[in-house]
Amino acid sequence: MTCEHLMAAGEPEPRTAYEDGCPRCVADGFTGWVHLRLCLGCGLVACCDSSPRRHMAAHYAEEAHPVMRSYEPGEKWRWCFEDEQLG
Repeated sequence: MTCEHLMAAGEPEPRTAYEDGCPRCVADGFTGWVHLRLCLGCGLVACCDSSPRRHMAAHYAEEAHPVMRSYEPGEKWRWCFEDEQLG
């Protein structure tokens, strides 16, 4: 069964282009992110949990936006941080 957050999540426009990478990493002078994720609450683009700085997880902790999706080309899967469910 899909959680309510995954069902209610929108699809905001990304704040940055995929090619721009993780904005928080770039701002701090880092280039070592693994994959990019898109917050479905606000459109923030940030790096994944496999990346050293885990900016999307930090964004969830700071803002409580529960759902993100892969921002990798060709991928559309979603993840709910709150319910720890893939959708």
